[in-house]
Amino acid sequence: MTGTLTSDTEIRTVRAGRPGPGPVRCSVGDLLLADLPVSVALFHDRPLDADALADGLARALDRLPEFAGRLRTADDGALFIDTDDSGVPFTVADAPYTLTEAFDRMALPACGLVDHVRAADARRERLPLLTVRLNRLADGTGVLGLSWHHAVGDMHSFALLLRTWSACTEGAEPPALSPTADRERQLDAHLPAEDCGVPSLRLPDPAESAELRRTVAAAGLANRTVQIWFAPAEVQRLRAALAAEAGRPLSANDALCAHVMHVLRQLDGADDREQTLTMPVNLRRPLGLPDGALGNLLGEIRLPWRPGTTPGRYAAELRAAVDTFATRHLATRSNLRFLDRIGHDRITDCVPAGFDPARRTLTLSSWCRLGLADLPLDGVRPVAFSPAATLQLPWSSWLVEGPGGEGLLYTLVLPTRLAAKLRGGSALLHPHRDPSDPLPPVGPRKLL
Repeated sequence: MTGTLTSDTEIRTVRAGRPGPGPVRCSVGDLLLADLPVSVALFHDRPLDADALADGLARALDRLPEFAGRLRTADDGALFIDTDDSGVPFTVADAPYTLTEAFDRMALPACGLVDHVRAADARRERLPLLTVRLNRLADGTGVLGLSWHHAVGDMHSFALLLRTWSACTEGAEPPALSPTADRERQLDAHLPAEDCGVPSLRLPDPAESAELRRTVAAAGLANRTVQIWFAPAEVQRLRAALAAEAGRPLSANDALCAHVMHVLRQLDGADDREQTLTMPVNLRRPLGLPDGALGNLLGEIRLPWRPGTTPGRYAAELRAAVDTFATRHLATRSNLRFLDRIGHDRITDCVPAGFDPARRTLTLSSWCRLGLADLPLDGVRPVAFSPAATLQLPWSSWLVEGPGGEGLLYTLVLPTRLAAKLRGGSALLHPHRDPSDPLPPVGPRKLL
């Protein structure tokens, strides 16, 4: 590790100390997301030891060298991760906030608590694919801000890094990993010969491409991030009510998705038009892939909400879609056939089918059941976990366990006017909240 020290900020580069086994060829799924960063924050109510964290991270990077590597584009357009141990910038800095004030700042792209990776530039320059920032807060607490390049992997891949990092600081057994030099080949070995037949990526025409570029360019001004807390008992009441309406068992995710979509449609005056929910699905379990496989092993469910649909009916449709994902929604081979037809060199012109802000397509990424709240780093468990705003693309959302692993925290990015309506729509959002439901110990001061 090398570093520089100022009066209140230390910046060092954490390395494993040796390169990985060689380059990793990215999959089509990685390429589709190769201009996007993912940023999160872990909140701790006690100080963290920077040296112990850096030492554990170095040992974790030895097992997951992709996160310490750099991207390289081959002459044929293929994207590789060179596992050359270029390293991870690790910053330790003082921040003039309390833990609650820091949580409030997670809705701001320029929160100052996360060093967002420069994802688009990393395909052209040798830039880091992971950054770490340990913020020492004014009340003696801390926030660990983490950002990684989406081409390296999905949230499951990041959770593998975090579990490995935790094990390396605690002297525990790290998770089993399934490294590969060719992610496309690893995935292909587990794919059925046929899938749903409808690709989950599309090629916008020039007019839509220009509109999407304008949407991205204006994202910081045109959209706002909103966070909503659902208490554990409130979630169970909502789930029971919609299950009774649907006439079948539902998961908490089914019920919450249907409920939030219903509220947004009411506030947006969209009851008379169709609107689609897109929900990414981890492919490891339905395809029998190893749990330790890295990359963007994601499919997606796209489910329209048609006029006249009730929340209970929609929740039941979502449950059916999840249950039949492998036969009715898997589209990986269809994506490859689509690229064969238009030319693989045009993949950078494509977008995921679920990214359609003009039609108000809501994307919900569930990051629940990853066990992040149970992972100590140098003996200190986080008291809360949250997405950290990066590029505020409209109609994006994330669902995570609430502080202490209790309840659910739902983060949405919406057009400014709708975000304001949502902030004033507490009665619509919480018909099943009881005055006795406790508030979380950590969270934004203005909870919805």
